[in-house]
Amino acid sequence: MSLLVLAAAVSAYFFPKTLSFISTSYIAPLLGLVMFGMGMTINMSDLKATFGLQELKAFGKITLKIPGRSIIIGCVSQFLIMPILAWALVKLFNLPAELAVGVILVGCCPGGTASNVITYLAGGDLSLSIGMTTVNTLLAPLLTPLLVWLFAGTMIDIDFWGMFLSVVQVILLPIGLGMAFQKFFPDAILKVKDYLPAVSTLAITAIVIAVVSANASALATSGLIIILVVILHNLLGYAFGMFTGKIFRLNKPQCIAMSVEVGMQNSGLACSLAAIHFAAMPLATVPGAIFSVWHNISGALYARILNISRSLQKD
Repeated sequence: MSLLVLAAAVSAYFFPKTLSFISTSYIAPLLGLVMFGMGMTINMSDLKATFGLQELKAFGKITLKIPGRSIIIGCVSQFLIMPILAWALVKLFNLPAELAVGVILVGCCPGGTASNVITYLAGGDLSLSIGMTTVNTLLAPLLTPLLVWLFAGTMIDIDFWGMFLSVVQVILLPIGLGMAFQKFFPDAILKVKDYLPAVSTLAITAIVIAVVSANASALATSGLIIILVVILHNLLGYAFGMFTGKIFRLNKPQCIAMSVEVGMQNSGLACSLAAIHFAAMPLATVPGAIFSVWHNISGALYARILNISRSLQKD
């Protein structure tokens, strides 16, 4: 996936007119397709397990079910660390408003589904990773618009409810439809399940092509600085995620899952929201596209480094 997305980005940059037939208007439907595929892999019993639900007795008689400690820590970290890092980098590099909004959008989105694969490859706690991705995605319709408003509201007018509805349409609705499809057509799911990762990869690749080809000329002038900001955002996310896990004394696999989940964002959602709500600021889609390319490369390298480190410790 990393190589395919990188090749697509490079091709779109050097041959924008040739690939311009994949326009930014396709971003939302393509992301919806990815989320539909995600929904088809989730059933209610798995959903309950990923929440790590624990019983909490209240008022002597009432028993409540709350998410496990590690899930709560992970979700709070996700929606605190990355938005704050995005805002700090925007200020540090004094980015123009268009790029600043794009970076903050990336920071305010939930974790990406690729983080589950990277967590598995890195030897992290896969159940925690899936739980964080699921819970953060369900919280995104409320928290993503709220955080964008808090951190970017002084730069541009934010349509909170419009953004809320957009996240519901491109994230929650397709996931819900995917889950319903799995429930009522289980035999059909078994036939197509093995092809879902390939479909998702092609959809993400098409999103990257759409954004890069539409902004190729602008990238030529501001590309290096925004690439640096995106790389720092991602790497600092890994570092602070790992640090947070250690502060709360999570075990090593949980710390790895926390690190990967915090560092890797649903950049497709950032591109979609930028294209829908900030059409007058076309560069706002660029940070999400660059993040889509970079975090797959960095994630694979990060997993490799963690595996080498683990092997050396065993020796």
